[in-house]
Amino acid sequence: MPTVGMQIGGNRNAANKPLDSNGKREWSNGLCGCFSACGTCCYAFWCPCIVHGKNKQRLRHLAEQNSPDPEGGSCCSGSCWAHCLLTGCVGAGFILQCLNRGEVRSRYGIEGGSCGDFCSSCCCAPCDLTQVSREIELEEKSFGQRY
Repeated sequence: MPTVGMQIGGNRNAANKPLDSNGKREWSNGLCGCFSACGTCCYAFWCPCIVHGKNKQRLRHLAEQNSPDPEGGSCCSGSCWAHCLLTGCVGAGFILQCLNRGEVRSRYGIEGGSCGDFCSSCCCAPCDLTQVSREIELEEKSFGQRY
């Protein structure tokens, strides 16, 4: 049975970032650190809807199943199609990214707010998608499985 302070599942601060007085921390990887994950960054640049859909599905699986998604996220999920339609029709796929970024910040106790989420998602969508993907990946790897 879980006790107070015991963490169930993966490590949500796998990079051991220090917490501030509010119990919040910084992102494990900087927004411009997307280039150190070049494959994901390129994928996010050319196919942002797929990366968004995978991020969303991986995050959902961690939240609901308390384990990494064994498929690594589907490339044809509803979230992917919603992003694709919003981006293709009105150029507003970043709105979904902004919402997902807020969910990730909440799950991992990362400092920030809606304005920063909006600016990151709107002004540098590929870097935003990569940063979110890498944060999720750290928790997935903390389960001791390779993803």
